[in-house]
Amino acid sequence: MTASEAGTPSSQSLGRRAARRFWANRRGRVSLILFLAAVVVSLFAELLSNERPLVVSFQNELYFPLIHDYPESTFEGDFQTATDYLDPFIRKQFDAPGNWALYPVNEYSYDTLNYFASQPNPAPPSSENWMGTDDRGRDIAARLLYGFRVSVFFGLALTAIGVLLGIFFGALQGYFVGKTDLFFQRFIEVWGAIPELYLLIILASIFEPGLLILLVILSLFGWMGLSDYVRAEFLRNRSLDYVTAARALGLRHDQIILRHVLPNSLTPVIAFLPFRMSASILALTSLDFLGLGVPSSTPSLGELLAQGKDNLDAWWITVPTFGVLVGTLLLLIFVGEALRDALDTRRVQ
Repeated sequence: MTASEAGTPSSQSLGRRAARRFWANRRGRVSLILFLAAVVVSLFAELLSNERPLVVSFQNELYFPLIHDYPESTFEGDFQTATDYLDPFIRKQFDAPGNWALYPVNEYSYDTLNYFASQPNPAPPSSENWMGTDDRGRDIAARLLYGFRVSVFFGLALTAIGVLLGIFFGALQGYFVGKTDLFFQRFIEVWGAIPELYLLIILASIFEPGLLILLVILSLFGWMGLSDYVRAEFLRNRSLDYVTAARALGLRHDQIILRHVLPNSLTPVIAFLPFRMSASILALTSLDFLGLGVPSSTPSLGELLAQGKDNLDAWWITVPTFGVLVGTLLLLIFVGEALRDALDTRRVQ
């Protein structure tokens, strides 16, 4: 029997027990379900919040504005430009006998400017805009929905890259030790001393801010904290009997790392995933709030908070944005706490 065959049943049993403990944690279970439900809803943002109708029936013909741009002349307008579906004339055309249009639940997208609004911007909540508008006339509810999706998937991407880099460098340090560990430790000390915020300010003055640039810069620094935990796990596991047996069987270093040491060193990685994701979302929000993040046209929770700071009387900008941000971070923290308890080896159940 090989070392992997001997260790596999035990690893599977530990995984099943950890899953049962996590699912038994009511707060963690409910938080995970709510967070996943919010993410799934945000995936259908275009169907839920958009100024374009989902389907239009005009003069016995069907049109699908979500997937195709139609000129205004298609609906007996005067111009060949793209149709403004908030235009009262277009709405009147759709309300004519024999015509109809199926609109999303919220009839505004994140970048929609309602030139026919009845109140100056920022406008308070009304029947037109449920959560009001920002100082440019864009719908708050739409920007929250799209901004939540941007924040979550940016956090997922940043977390995934940080985890991969952290595991890679931590595994090299912890498994090979010696000069390899010494070199990477000195490199991390020097690299970690670089002021990340100043670097972002410099790059923001050179390049146009965007999600890709932010992802690259934050990924360059985001792996160092996790690599320390992976290094410690590899240092502990490399001296155990099953690794010695694998070496005696003639397995290569990459086989020992991937098959034996790594699966038994992922506990801190899994336990810290929700916390790292919440930190990634908060980092993007903070940079957007400071004006170092994505362009203002991109839906962002940080940009909405910055608008709330500039318009203190417009409470409908700050309160729901703060609620979405805090709610998201709380759900991720509760999931992380439940994962940490479930993976705690000191628990006997």
